[in-house]
Amino acid sequence: MNEQRLTTRELVLLALFVSLNIVLARVASIRIAIGPVEGIRLGFGTFPVFFAGVSMGPLAGAIVGALGDLLGYWINPMGPYMPHFTFAAALSGFLPAVVFRMASGRCFWRLFLAVASGQILVSTFLVPWFLQNLFGLPFAALFPGRVIAAMIHIPLYAAGADILLRRVRLFPAPRCG
Repeated sequence: MNEQRLTTRELVLLALFVSLNIVLARVASIRIAIGPVEGIRLGFGTFPVFFAGVSMGPLAGAIVGALGDLLGYWINPMGPYMPHFTFAAALSGFLPAVVFRMASGRCFWRLFLAVASGQILVSTFLVPWFLQNLFGLPFAALFPGRVIAAMIHIPLYAAGADILLRRVRLFPAPRCG
């Protein structure tokens, strides 16, 4: 993403990623309520957030994550709005992009490491911790499902991003060694 100003192309790509995030997370996923709040969400809604960060930079990933969470809540709320989850969504786009840019090696393994950093820190630990502290949901009950989801998401997201970065010419070529 251009550091000084957004081009029309970048703005359109950000809007596309936000809309994909909303559709994949809020509509095309399975949401399991635990008590009065959403405890588990099964789907691929974080892939556009991760991909925006890796392909356009950490700031773009954070913007897509935050806007996707805010607009998604406005369109399809479940439970009360909590800014903690907007922060987690922004972090899930920012952190993998930073890790991807700092890592070295083959592109797939850099992507794998980037996805793992976001999935493990944000989805596996941070979100369940928020659910425990805000709503009293037991961390021990949420953690196993999050680990299984991360084991599925990490290789799928890395492979999908690797294919898209190599084949789709809308994005700058990945800086892979």
